[in-house]
Amino acid sequence: MPEYHEEDLPEEAVDYHRIIKSLIEELEAVDWYNQRAAATDDPTVQGIVEHNRDEEIEHACMALEWLRRRYPAWNENLETFLFSEGDITELEEEEGEENENSEGSSSLGLGDLK
Repeated sequence: MPEYHEEDLPEEAVDYHRIIKSLIEELEAVDWYNQRAAATDDPTVQGIVEHNRDEEIEHACMALEWLRRRYPAWNENLETFLFSEGDITELEEEEGEENENSEGSSSLGLGDLK
């Protein structure tokens, strides 16, 4: 049975729970396969479990994309942190500073269009 903290959830919340649980399970599987690959001395076993690990990474990414497409907070945070450069812990602060600078002007944030 699913582990819900509330009763009578709408279907949207149930699906959200499903995808979060699936994401957790995929990430756990990635970790398990990665440990197996690191522990074995057999290159064939290592190749198989690394392949399996990478398949689980694919599944985890699918779950993240589902969340990104449906929930603005996921989209906003993934846009801030994924494929970024620099200190990860400072990205949120930089994003906040950019928003503060653009809020004070009448610009649409398009920059110079000349």
